[in-house]
Amino acid sequence: MVKKKASTSTAPITVDGDVPVVGMREPCPCGSGRRYKACHGKQAEAADDVRPFAAFDSEADLVALKELVPSATASLTLLADPSRQVTLVTVLPMAYPALVRADGKILVALQVNTSSGNASRDMAAALADALFAEPGNAVVPSRGVSSTVRLHDLVEATTPLEITVHDNFDFWVEGEVSDDVRESLERAGSHAHPTARLTSVEAAYWTQMGDKEHLRWMTTYPEDQLVSALARLQAAGTDDLGPGTKYVGMFRAQGLVAPVWDLPLGFGAGACEEPIVEFKTRLEAALANSAPLTDAERRARATITTGQVTLR
Repeated sequence: MVKKKASTSTAPITVDGDVPVVGMREPCPCGSGRRYKACHGKQAEAADDVRPFAAFDSEADLVALKELVPSATASLTLLADPSRQVTLVTVLPMAYPALVRADGKILVALQVNTSSGNASRDMAAALADALFAEPGNAVVPSRGVSSTVRLHDLVEATTPLEITVHDNFDFWVEGEVSDDVRESLERAGSHAHPTARLTSVEAAYWTQMGDKEHLRWMTTYPEDQLVSALARLQAAGTDDLGPGTKYVGMFRAQGLVAPVWDLPLGFGAGACEEPIVEFKTRLEAALANSAPLTDAERRARATITTGQVTLR
């Protein structure tokens, strides 16, 4: 089991192994005499806060894992030491941001409260603490993170993640566990609603919650164009995924937008594959349509916009 001792390392973090990262309170490298936070860091910070995972090829999946998926893992490649095993996970016990196994393997979590408001910077801080932590320790949440280091400064970002969705939290532990630990894992797993990642499009996740099924597709389309395209499809009556399905709205998270559909009970993840591909074809045709919206499409757009929800 993992000890609850926190890492207290203050070793400096560098990008590409040699150039120290400028802290928010340090002088700006431009020579203005102002702190980086009040100079060039201000613009960079604002852009990062809108889409903190924009540098990742798998941005949409990262956002989906942070906001939607109960239990999933993916391997990360550490830039400074590719041989060290780092695993991205949705959530860890006690909501730890990271932990280091006894064998030195690192787990870093997405679903934690961010202290800086930027998930990428906070995950980088947790990973940095884990790199210098003694094996067998958990990293506790930090407060007031001001580093400019982001997750993509520490791990490979341009290779698509290979994501594994789990139906339990057995990945928390390795090897044989006690009956008490097994019972704890089973209790945690009982709260994880069934979820599956589709293979036909990126970052689309089917789920069943009680007696309802849904499909949620995290996209990277520009929001304004996406809303107009959805309005065209809604006005034409082609915004569903087939008989018994219904487009029910969209939500924003980490700078991205995800359309959501209700599905009939028993529909299943496999039955979503072909319909979502067909929907994507219709959507991209609507995105390419530069004609002004018709009256019906404008009314549909107003309805869609009114129903948008932002996850924070």
